[in-house]
Amino acid sequence: MKQQQLINYNRIAEAIEYIKQNFKEQPNLDEVAEKVHLSTFHFQRLFNEWAGTTPKKFLQYTSIEYAKKLLKEQRASLFDTAFETGLSGTGRLHDLFINIEGMTPAEYKNGGKNLTIHYSFAESPFGNIIVASTSKGVCCMAFNDDEDKAFEDLVNKFPDSTFKRKLDMLQQNALFIFQSDWSKLHQIKLHLKGTSFQLKVWEALLKIPMGHLSTYGDVARQINSPKASRAVGSAIGHNPVAYLIPCHRVIQSSGETGGYMWGSTRKTAILGWEAVRTSA
Repeated sequence: MKQQQLINYNRIAEAIEYIKQNFKEQPNLDEVAEKVHLSTFHFQRLFNEWAGTTPKKFLQYTSIEYAKKLLKEQRASLFDTAFETGLSGTGRLHDLFINIEGMTPAEYKNGGKNLTIHYSFAESPFGNIIVASTSKGVCCMAFNDDEDKAFEDLVNKFPDSTFKRKLDMLQQNALFIFQSDWSKLHQIKLHLKGTSFQLKVWEALLKIPMGHLSTYGDVARQINSPKASRAVGSAIGHNPVAYLIPCHRVIQSSGETGGYMWGSTRKTAILGWEAVRTSA
């Protein structure tokens, strides 16, 4: 068994290195599988098991990191960036950035200077909150009873953006989360920016049902990184959207509630509030 595990590890390591060295050729799944002498189906399953993501996603992450470097450090044009990254055109570059970064290549290149953020303040059962949104979805939600401090924190997160105090429909749909009628929750849209690992963790948190709890280890296993409990904790600590991404439902394996960015007392109150509503 150990011998087979070593063989599998070496094959995936070889595949990862092959993708890194040849991403400009945008190799497809069959090509990489053939390189490590596996069937396409077996390779796909094995890669996901060892790398925690699909070969296609890994290729996308590798490509976009190179594209970001060209846009930021070399100030390359969108056309040249697409060409140098091995993409067929600026359309594919645009789709890649939208799917992974949540913004267009031009927005990334300009450091968010073209990003307009609407924000407003609201009351919740757990204190006042600030909620902010772009044209694509809610980008920030945080508990804070001090409006000036809340806005200052928002500006620090998006320093090159334009801000307008305005309650829009994206924010209103998000605020329905605090009502007993959750029929409009499917209308909530998020616009998140984070590392690929952070996004995987936040996606896993969204799958924890109300009234249920998970541990850092559980989340790590769910994203196929069973030894990454500390890294999971760090990603949870960078959650930009309070309550909508339910990091409050993650506790320590000992059963202790654990820390919370917006206060451990508030976390306990939220868990009690959810328990009452789900039991009802």
